[in-house]
Parts: sequence; structure tokens; C-alpha cells
Amino acid sequence: MPELPEVQTTVNGINETLRGAVITQIWHDWANMFRDNSFKEVKKVVVGATITHAARRGKHILIHLSNHHTLIVHMKMTGHLMVGTYTKTRTGFVPTDTSSPLADPFNRFIHVVFGLQDGRSLVFCDARKFGKVSIEITEHLQHSPLLAHLGPEPLDIDTTAILFKTQLCKKPQGKVKQVLLDQSIIAGIGNIYSDELLWLSKVHPESKIESIPTKLFPILFKNTQKVLRDGLTFGGDSTSDYRNIHGEAGTSHKHHIVYQRKGERCLRRGCDGIIVRKVIGSRGAHFCPVCQVQY
Repeated sequence: MPELPEVQTTVNGINETLRGAVITQIWHDWANMFRDNSFKEVKKVVVGATITHAARRGKHILIHLSNHHTLIVHMKMTGHLMVGTYTKTRTGFVPTDTSSPLADPFNRFIHVVFGLQDGRSLVFCDARKFGKVSIEITEHLQHSPLLAHLGPEPLDIDTTAILFKTQLCKKPQGKVKQVLLDQSIIAGIGNIYSDELLWLSKVHPESKIESIPTKLFPILFKNTQKVLRDGLTFGGDSTSDYRNIHGEAGTSHKHHIVYQRKGERCLRRGCDGIIVRKVIGSRGAHFCPVCQVQY
């Protein structure tokens, strides 16, 4: 699932390519993507509106429009947004330039298309069709049921190590891996980056929050910020389907320390551990059982 770095990479791409673009039409072939607002409702709001800029809240993409409404897109497990020139065929939409990254096989599952006045399209590709497209009045965003429950943003200047600890300690009996994934505690962290930050911090994913030594919380916070910023630098993680606004893969997956390295040697100097994978609270966790301490 796209996490903070992938979502922010997409937001940055929208701001670079779509500011001032006018939406002239919208098409879809999968109505379930409009389960918060009907397709008819979304179409009524977006057609004729100008995209002013995009932002992010947790794993949600917020596309602000000139008519004081905001498109809320959640990419879920396999979704991503792209911009380009497309041709509608009998089987769906295909990029006009078949030699461009937009023609990557991972980019062929297009289920929503926003046609733009300049001839380009903003398309939502989602192989498993779990993604969501919603609409909200911009001034009501902070109270939207889609966003109101979200915890602090880990990269915001106002999010300190103290606030980070306070948030995690709201679930003292929780296992740290599960608590990090709880979007009401800290927004934007998912399976990949939680594994990476816990390895860097030498903390076992099954450690209970109340048992983690106080001195480790600043380290957890520092490493949370590090792995998220590194993910942004690498343009997101394309272990699975994620592609950026141009249809290109990120490279963060080429720098994994622990995620999806089951059975391989631990990369920590002097450690002879072998990376294992264990299901914790229905989510897979990758860790080194030797150098990651369980508290």
C-alpha cells in the first residue's frame, strides 16, 4: 500500500504538472471507487473546476479545486495517479505515446479518468480496485469523517519527539508494530517503513509500548523521520504497483534494510541474524530476531 513517501511524491507531481488545469469531463468503469460520494455527485462538482494545488493528509491525496471543493483520493493497496495524453480504445484508456513510462504494464488498470482542457488526462490506475475518490467542501476537510480521526503528521514541524511518544503511549498495551500502523496515532506510516524504522531502532516489532525504555522513544522518532525522508528522496517504493505521476517507478525498494528480506542475513555490522517474517495483528512484519530487542 502506498505510504507517506509515495503519497507525498504523487502530491508533489500534481503540483508540478496540474496547477491551473481545468477539468472538463470525468469517466469511470468501477462505481465502487465512489462509495463515499456517488459518481454523479463527484462529476457535478469537478467538471468545470480548476485544480489550484494538491496536499496530503496521512495517506490521502487532497486535490484542491477553484470552486472551494477538494477531491480526496486514497490509493489504498495498488492505486496510483498519473498524468498524460491518453486514447480511449475498446478495452480502455491507453497512453498515446506507447514508448513512455505510462505504458508500463503496471499502469494499464485505469478505472477513473479526469479529462483536462489542455488535452491531457489525470488517471487513477488501480489493479485491485480498492481505491477511493471522494469530494468534500474544502473548509470542512478537518471535520471530514475521512480525515478527522488521523493522528499527527510525523514530518510536520509541530510533531516533536515528545508528541510522538505521547501518541504511541495512548496504546500502552499495544505491540509497537501495530501501534505505528494505527493512523489515529501517527498518520502515514505503513508496513514497509514501520519495518525499516524498527530495525534501525533495534526494537522488536512485538515490543509493548509500555515496556519500551523511555530513552528509545527519541530514537524511534528520529528513525521514523529518517526512513520517511529517505523514501521521499528515492521517489517512493515500487515493490508492488506504485508509480509516480509520470508512470515511473520509485527506487526506495532497492534500499530495503529488512522489508521483504526474509531468509537473508541481517545487514547490521557484527550481527549474524537471519531476517524472519511474522504475522502480527494480520500484518506481516520483517525483523532480525537477534539484534532487535523485545521489551
